[in-house]
Order: sequence, then structure tokens, then C-alpha cells
Amino acid sequence: MPAVRTSYGTLPDGRGVDCWTLASAAGVSVEILTYGGIIAAVHAPDRDGRPANVVLGLPDLEAYRTRNRFFGTITGRYANRIAGGRFTLDGTTYELARNNGANALHGGVQGFDKRLWAAEPTGDATIRLTYVSADGEEGYPGRLAVAVTYALSDDGTLRIDYTATTDRPTVLNLTNHSYFNLAGEASGDVLDQVLEIAADAYLPTDAGAIPTGEVATVTGTPFDFREPVPIGARITEAHPQLVQACGYDHCLVLRKSAPGALDRAARAVDPRSGRTLTVLTTEPGVQLYTGNHLDGSLVGRGRRTYRQSAGFCLETQHFPDSPNRREFPSTVLRPGETFRSTTIFHFGVER
Repeated sequence: MPAVRTSYGTLPDGRGVDCWTLASAAGVSVEILTYGGIIAAVHAPDRDGRPANVVLGLPDLEAYRTRNRFFGTITGRYANRIAGGRFTLDGTTYELARNNGANALHGGVQGFDKRLWAAEPTGDATIRLTYVSADGEEGYPGRLAVAVTYALSDDGTLRIDYTATTDRPTVLNLTNHSYFNLAGEASGDVLDQVLEIAADAYLPTDAGAIPTGEVATVTGTPFDFREPVPIGARITEAHPQLVQACGYDHCLVLRKSAPGALDRAARAVDPRSGRTLTVLTTEPGVQLYTGNHLDGSLVGRGRRTYRQSAGFCLETQHFPDSPNRREFPSTVLRPGETFRSTTIFHFGVER
């Protein structure tokens, strides 16, 4: 089915924001805003065919513009954190916008999540968003041309393809920051939903949520999701990393068949509704975040407040602070190269 465009409001400078709706034969539909590339809703049926919106989101453009906690956004130029808001590349040190204490988070004060993207349909249930980030934007070097394509297939699979090119050496790490609740975004917490992640290791962090550099085994820890386990089964354990982060907010190192291969990364199930989410990605890591800092101050699209663990994020990405960690996979993009990344979210049902 063709993508459908509707108006979603107007920014203070007069520019209009659109909502594009993609629909599939499986009964899955996805709403995408040109502001921030936000996935504002994903309606998916349960085992009895009853649909519910399974991503957290806000009620209107003003809320997204002024109060968003990255719900559904494209995050960049650099998803996750860069320590001290700086990095050195080819002998030059770049100072970034610091918006997370002393650190840079998700691209800075005006990251990709707060930019208006151009959009065009490129096929049935497919749209392509584009944005050109100026040299020096938020402190990052290089004029960066980014394209993000959302394609929804008839079986309920949402494919996100990212590409980018630059005219100067830079660093780049892109992801989608959707918060999922497979029971429905206004249904309460996700602690009973069952999660499996194909990761044998994770990255411990310091008090600022910056990786220490250690790549630690998940064996014998609450970070072992190699077999399906409820998200809340171990979230209150007195493990120092969980205590420090008030829950899960860690990058898990994915098991890869080859660097850049499109492999299965995770699967989640809501036992009550039967809804499932299967994630595949070309990325080497996935940030598991359990909405630890949702405090009831935000009212969601379903007119209920969002509290801790109202949703979980599976942010497929390169590792946090990679520009300052030579031992981590490189996030450097140079002129003449094309950044490519793919993540797939398949929404299904378990009978």
C-alpha cells in the first residue's frame, strides 16, 4: 500500500511537519514524523487480532519539540555518549556540545532528533528521509549527507536502512531510539515481557555511563539474556552496574557471523498478548535501556503517564565512546566512503 502523508503541525519558524503512515497486509502500521525521523506509533495485532500501539510516544508536536526523551527518534551524529564531549581525529581535537553532564549524548543539544528531515515516498509502504548536517554542527567535523529509509513489508517487518557520506573525516553512529511495550504503550511496565539477546559480553560503565574499556562476560550476571528471561527477573539485583544505572542502560556486544553481517540480535515476547518483536542488525552492539529515568512527568499518547520501565529500548549501534577507544570497532567515516547500516524490526505473534 502506498505511504500516506498527513500534516502533523508547524514548527515555530513556520515550517510544516508531516506524518507518513505505512501499512501492511499483516495489520501492522507505522507512523513516522519528518521531525526527528520519529517513529510515533507502531500498531500491531495481538494473537486475537486486536491492534495496539507498541511504542511509547507523545501526544503532539509541541510535546515532541520541548519534552521528548528521544522517543522514536533518529539519534546522531553520534548515538549514545562521547566522554568529556570531545574526541581527537587525525591529530585534531574536536569539542562537542555537552548535553549529558560533561559528556555529549545522542548528537548534542540539537541532534538529528530535533531536525526537520525531507521526505519522499520511494515505493509501496516505503519513505526516504534526508538531512544535510553542516560542517561544525554540534561540534562535529564535515558536511554530512544522511538518508534513512523506512520500508514496511506485508509480513509486518519494518526495515531501516541508513546511509551517509561526508566531505571531511568525521565520526558517525546512528540508531533508532524507540521504546517498546508489546502489551501496548499505555498498559504499564514491561517487566514481565520476555527478552533474548544474542550477546556473550557487555560493556561495564563508570558513573557517567561511559564504558570503562572492559568487555565483560555476561555469564553469571543479570546481563545474560542468551536464553529468554523476563526483563524484570533480575533488574532489582544488587549488581553494581544495575544499581549505578537504576536498571539496564548498557551496550551488549552482539554475536556476529561476520563484521557487518545482518544477524539476529534480539527477540522479545509479551506473554499476555502474544506479540513478538524480532530484531536483526548489521551493527556490533545493542544498547538495552529500560526507561530508568521516566518519572511520571510525561503523559504519553495514550493519555497515561510514563514511569520507570514503561518501555524498553534496543538501540542497535556501535559502541559508546568509540572515538576515544581504539580497542572498539571504528566509527570513523572518511570522504569517498559510504556509511551503511541496517536494522530490522519484525512484529509478529506467538500463539
